[in-house]
Amino acid sequence: VQLQASGGGLVQAGGSLRLSCTASGNFFSINTMGWYRQAPGKEREVVAVLNGIVSGGGTIDYADSVKGRFTLSRDNARNTINLQMSSLNPEDTAVYICHAASLWPEDPAYWGQGTLVTVSS
Repeated sequence: VQLQASGGGLVQAGGSLRLSCTASGNFFSINTMGWYRQAPGKEREVVAVLNGIVSGGGTIDYADSVKGRFTLSRDNARNTINLQMSSLNPEDTAVYICHAASLWPEDPAYWGQGTLVTVSS
């Protein structure tokens, strides 16, 4: 499975950005897709995750710090997830990394290449 991320860039505080991540390859066993982020000097943290893709349902979990500001959605036809980020603040500055996990625990986790989001004050 390969993950191709796009979006990101520089935005002023209060602004919005949209990130997209498209899965290719043998993605039929992918059950979880989402975004993590890593700010300079900090550990990687989860931002938003879509669970239960294989069952056709799916729940979305958000980090407390982004609830009400970020929205994760999925475009089924394109195997793409989108992260719409609004009301951005400088604390959101980080490299955002797309992640996917298989239904089968023995499969490895998949990571995209990361895209930088910079929010200026």
